[in-house]
Amino acid sequence: MRLDSTDPRNTRARLLAGATVLAFTALALPAFADEDQAITTALPALAAAPGSAAPVADDGLGDGGYLLEADTVIQDDQAGTITAEGQVQVRNQGRTLRAGKVVYNRATGVVVASGDVVIVERDGTTAFANEIVLDDQLRAGVAKGFSARLKDNIKIAGDTLVRRDDNTAELNKGIYTPCELCAEDKTKDPTWSIKADKVVQDGENHLIYYENAVIEMFGVPVFYTPILWHADPNADRMSGLLPPTILGSQRRGLSYEQPYLWVINPYSDLTVSPQINTKVTPFVNLDYRQRFYSGEIEARFGYTYEKDLDSNGSKIGDMTHRSYVLANGAFDIDENWKWGFAAERASDDLIFDKYDISNVSRQRGLVASDNRRLTSQLFATRQDNLSWFSVNAISVQGLRPTDNDRTFPTIAPLIEGRFELPVPVLGGRFRVQGSAVVLTRQQSQTVGSADGADSRRATVQADWRTNFTFSNGLRVSPFLEARGDYYSVEDYPIGDDGSSFGRGLGVVGVDLTYPLFRRDGDRTIVVEPIAQIALSPDSDLDPRIPNSANGGEDSVVLEFDETNLFRANKSPGFDLYEGGLRANLGARATVSFDDGRSFSLLVGRSFRDSDDTTLPARSGLQRKASDWIVAGDAKPFQNLTLYGRARFDSETLDLRRLEIGANATFGRASGYVRYLHDNQDITGVERQDIDFAADVMVTKTFGVTTTGVWDIENDVWRRQELGAFYRDDCLDLAVVWIHEETFNRSLGPSDTVVLRLTLATLGDKGYRR
Repeated sequence: MRLDSTDPRNTRARLLAGATVLAFTALALPAFADEDQAITTALPALAAAPGSAAPVADDGLGDGGYLLEADTVIQDDQAGTITAEGQVQVRNQGRTLRAGKVVYNRATGVVVASGDVVIVERDGTTAFANEIVLDDQLRAGVAKGFSARLKDNIKIAGDTLVRRDDNTAELNKGIYTPCELCAEDKTKDPTWSIKADKVVQDGENHLIYYENAVIEMFGVPVFYTPILWHADPNADRMSGLLPPTILGSQRRGLSYEQPYLWVINPYSDLTVSPQINTKVTPFVNLDYRQRFYSGEIEARFGYTYEKDLDSNGSKIGDMTHRSYVLANGAFDIDENWKWGFAAERASDDLIFDKYDISNVSRQRGLVASDNRRLTSQLFATRQDNLSWFSVNAISVQGLRPTDNDRTFPTIAPLIEGRFELPVPVLGGRFRVQGSAVVLTRQQSQTVGSADGADSRRATVQADWRTNFTFSNGLRVSPFLEARGDYYSVEDYPIGDDGSSFGRGLGVVGVDLTYPLFRRDGDRTIVVEPIAQIALSPDSDLDPRIPNSANGGEDSVVLEFDETNLFRANKSPGFDLYEGGLRANLGARATVSFDDGRSFSLLVGRSFRDSDDTTLPARSGLQRKASDWIVAGDAKPFQNLTLYGRARFDSETLDLRRLEIGANATFGRASGYVRYLHDNQDITGVERQDIDFAADVMVTKTFGVTTTGVWDIENDVWRRQELGAFYRDDCLDLAVVWIHEETFNRSLGPSDTVVLRLTLATLGDKGYRR
């Protein structure tokens, strides 16, 4: 019997049924493939295909519905076949197939689709073939002239694709690339690709294997291996090699570091990164990560057995074990409570410099690590909408040449809390704060090998503030603060041993602001005079407080700038406080344009009834009239931001501190520059330097980069970087020369050349899952 379903009134024959002819749609596409000959046949189809996969819209058929459309549907009972011809389109379970012809053999169960076959999956991935043949078990099949565009813009192609079972697929004479293909020039090679005689997808182990694989860059073979494998990009996470780091330096010679990611289970992994050096013993880095139901931990370790090194890689002293640990973790106890830890220690002060260990100085606990100092912590916190509580134990290791770890205090515990009443008190906000700390030192900071001072402090503070806004725009904000401190000090040279004392502090004041607003054409102008008047007991920093000459244990660094100009107490800690009658006065002006441009300027200074010698001299706050504070920023264009802040002497108007900078992006160029001049930094010396960085794209994909830090005061470049890079959607290649002109004990100036190579989807940022 021959059934011709051609309808003269409609050249498209439609059939809604569970037709077995649709069985070919069970052919699952592999996530990987390669091809050699297909570079000139199948890949051009991919170049013209959509650039990225997009999910297919719901076709309304559900999971059990089928739709077949064709110009002609023929059922041949004598031949035992059903044939659909002419613009065939089949949809089932979100998958769509288009072909010139589809033939189903009812006797053998074999399905053959031919004629520019296109299969679009539910997730938007697309496959192309000249012909597809599938057996009656829907498990094995062959696709000729196969190519596909998969997730993450991955493209694969090959002469033939053979699916042997549910978990194994082979691509013969194949090519794999995540790079964009040129639709205008189909002969142009992708940025990089892998070609192989055979590519096997192991669905059970989520791996891709290559036989006789050649890695090409811009069509030029650069690497050959008889066998190669990597994780299936469609897999969630898989073990495998990550991009290496290659560099040459005076200290270690030629260095090659090859990370390997070992996925232990869905919740933990370990990255092993052996660093092979030509001048010194290899160094091994480990990075372990694990997630728990309530939190996660990360632990980095490093180890080698080697002598000390100088800048030229010469070995000094005896062989010894050298190592470091950088670990942290955080866990939820319940909705409000958390606990965590940070462990930072190193056997050598210079181990991170000698072996180029990156990302060392980052915050791992409640307290941020200072530059070139390691901070270990154990802490717990509680937070809700109205309160905060924390308890922390801290130990510090110094890596600077002048650091003596015996003089650093062990802080255990450090307790801080804050609670705000949920209802107004006298129409304003009422808050209670508390702080307590215990400091223990092994050695004095000032008296040779004498015992270090041990101290304990407890503080309770209450403050109240409210706001009144009048019809003319004047805003009045009165505030009150009361505080009590208790100290207990032992082994401190000043005062009797075992001294205990307390003090009461308070401040009453008011903030006054009167913003003046005007709309002028396409711009908005706001001028805002600001005044703060505060009254406190006179400053009286008890000499029994350790380190009081420098502002107390927690108030050593006091910078007077626009951020604390209108604070009643400008001290960053509890040991030092600002007293007496004082007024902080200033004005802020802002001009904002409708097109996004803006300009702002703040000018102000502080006045007090008498000099206050308890405040650091370098702060500019000791005199009755403080230094002038000037700060501003401007955005004259959408892609240019300027900023600046300065402090001028109260009497001579000499510049005491200046910081100016710019961030810009113009066309293919982007970067920043910053200039800093401080006539007396925290160490008591004058500082003047400039640092900058810039990237310039010479072409769409090729660029140059530079970074520099110039110590103007000493006329020396502390750091210089100059490099070139190639960057597109699938390749990031950079060569950077780095020069450091610093002296740190056995390490002096050094030069390093770094090669960075990242191939998308092969262990880099493109492997996101």
